Amino acid sequence: MFRNSQIRLGHLYLALFLLYLLLPLGVMGGASLNDSRFPTVYPWMGLTDKWFIALWNDARMWGALRNSVIVAIGVVLLAVPVGTAAAFVISSMSGTARTILYGALIAPVLAPGAVIGISTLLFWAKLSVPPGLHLSVLGQVSYIASLVMLLVLARLRSLDASLEEAAIDLGASHAQVLRYIVFPHLAPALTASAAVAFFQSMENFNITLFTRGTSSSDTLTVYVFSMVRGGVTPSINALALIIVSVTLLVTTAFALLRQSSRLP
Repeated sequence: MFRNSQIRLGHLYLALFLLYLLLPLGVMGGASLNDSRFPTVYPWMGLTDKWFIALWNDARMWGALRNSVIVAIGVVLLAVPVGTAAAFVISSMSGTARTILYGALIAPVLAPGAVIGISTLLFWAKLSVPPGLHLSVLGQVSYIASLVMLLVLARLRSLDASLEEAAIDLGASHAQVLRYIVFPHLAPALTASAAVAFFQSMENFNITLFTRGTSSSDTLTVYVFSMVRGGVTPSINALALIIVSVTLLVTTAFALLRQSSRLP
């Protein structure tokens, strides 16, 4: 009897938790389909697709999306190698020096985004480098590389050191050990790091706000912020619904691919 009560309470808690997570998304999606100039589902004014059409015709939104993708790709190209190299350095050290360096590399993750953005802007201004998307990339890399380091370092710790020693004893060079043993073992972490770096960059706001320069360099998050300041229309709900739908589709496709190919 007590066991059954626990199961029922567990199911009730799970249902309430899912409702708490999914209800706001449902309201958001409903508002993007409601024929009302305000983002709401009540009162329901009728089904419409005009907010998606308005979003499609918004040239500034497409420019901001292009800028976001450009910055995200730049962040991936820099953050993954830098974070991976930092993980190798940390893994090869021990004692107090390792602790100090580890703390220094983790510090950007704990710093507020506004602090990183202002610091990046002021530092490069001293070198006469103007603000722009290039500074947004550098500012984001300063903390996203730390996240990459953590992912790669965790994977490195599961690598059997005897495999490297055996390969070297059999005549393999250090480059061959990296190519045939270390990097294949790190492949899942590197893939995850690239995905984390890309999406962390896409959603970044504080650093980009301070470093982007002119409004022509707006990213998607800054553009949405400007829409909120100027008066919200349901087109922002349409944008959010598209982003959530694409994210769910990509996640589902990756999960199915992983299950079918048994990726680690």
